[in-house]
Amino acid sequence: MKTTTLAHRLEYAALRAFVGALAPLGIRRGAAVAGAIARLGYRPFGIRRGVVERQIAAAFPALDANGIARVARESYDNLGRVAIEAALLSAGTRDDVLALFQPSPQFQVVERAVARGHGLIVIAGHLGNWELSGAYIAARGVPLHAIARGMGNPLSDRFFRRTRERLGMTVMHDQEAVRKVPRALKAGAAVGVLSDQATVGLASTTVPFFGRPAKTPRGAAVFALRGDVPVVLVQALRQADGRYCFVAEELEVTHSDDRERDVDAIMLRFSARLEALVTQYPGQYFGQHRRWKHQPPDTPPHLREP
Repeated sequence: MKTTTLAHRLEYAALRAFVGALAPLGIRRGAAVAGAIARLGYRPFGIRRGVVERQIAAAFPALDANGIARVARESYDNLGRVAIEAALLSAGTRDDVLALFQPSPQFQVVERAVARGHGLIVIAGHLGNWELSGAYIAARGVPLHAIARGMGNPLSDRFFRRTRERLGMTVMHDQEAVRKVPRALKAGAAVGVLSDQATVGLASTTVPFFGRPAKTPRGAAVFALRGDVPVVLVQALRQADGRYCFVAEELEVTHSDDRERDVDAIMLRFSARLEALVTQYPGQYFGQHRRWKHQPPDTPPHLREP
């Protein structure tokens, strides 16, 4: 267990105070305020501004400086909303979760996959509100086990774990996944995995993302192939009316005599479909993360991390 420091306690106190201050506003208004505050991180404070702008420019070379700035502001706004919406919702009910979504007929994709009886791998990227996509699945009655990476602050880690559990999800840290994921799948549950961050220590492959090599965790594909488990890409994407649309698409799982090739093929399909959604909703992507970090050493200069 990690030691709790004074810095951890102060950081956690600030988090709880911020959530407490926004709670009386309700979820929609509280999230809007959090988004406005987060936009200050872009300007005037410039927190990771260079990273965000370079990545947007690399993904969307047709954008001019004004277009890059517009998408960047939206990205900061979205991050602020994501950070607060689930926390504000944690004291709510299943109906409160569902009320944040437009009618979403694509949930049938999830239901059909679960009905096969092999469990389900739910794979997502850091687009829209990735926390609410899992909460929506749980609110619709499908047991969901979410794989989460532990946070540096143990107090905040426990807070967000409790938040996810109040929203109906079961949380397993990534160190527990090898042991717990097969059990959850055998029980017919869905297992949720965020698979678009280059994380040290996780088995990964390299697939293109907007034309550049991107290190991508491969665990979702490995678990799917071991148990003949369907894989569904899901995202909760914010619409003009402030509600979310739940998007779900099954990804083909191919079996051949080359398991490594099969793993890479699944992750390639995931990356391609995520790229298509990011192209539709560029301001809802987590641009503050360096997606093209840890590239292969033989990456050509023009395709390296911008």
